[in-house]
Amino acid sequence: MNLKRIGTGAALTVGAFAVTGLAMAPAALAVAPGSATINADCGSFGGGTATLTATQNGTAATFTVTSSAITAPIALGADSITSTLTLVKASGGTVAFTGTKNPAMSAGSPVTVGPLNGTVASGDRLEAFGGSLKMVVFGITITCTATAPQAPGPFVFD
Repeated sequence: MNLKRIGTGAALTVGAFAVTGLAMAPAALAVAPGSATINADCGSFGGGTATLTATQNGTAATFTVTSSAITAPIALGADSITSTLTLVKASGGTVAFTGTKNPAMSAGSPVTVGPLNGTVASGDRLEAFGGSLKMVVFGITITCTATAPQAPGPFVFD
């Protein structure tokens, strides 16, 4: 009988420590909104609606940009586009997110670039309007800019 009580007591103690550990664990940081839509103008390369999707892990943040309105001018291999997404900070200045990640795309396929990596601070409010997305493909630079503020609003980082 004593062994049963000891086993039950030990299980309760371990469970209490687990609950305490969960309660004291730091809250996961999150960016809100998780995605926003812009209308992009890419000059002679086209334009239209694009979606920016954001994630945050501490001060590290990533963005992925997708658009069915902006298409690949030629077939492109995976990780062949060098991209820089520059967003405007509400407090002044800009933040750049860079990378060379993209899926393989056939000519005319919707464009997807990212994740593009950058650093943020708690409280940063970032907006695409006033910034740009520069993509370098085979030495050709394609620059896209937002024609209006993003919807539903700026990205706010924890």
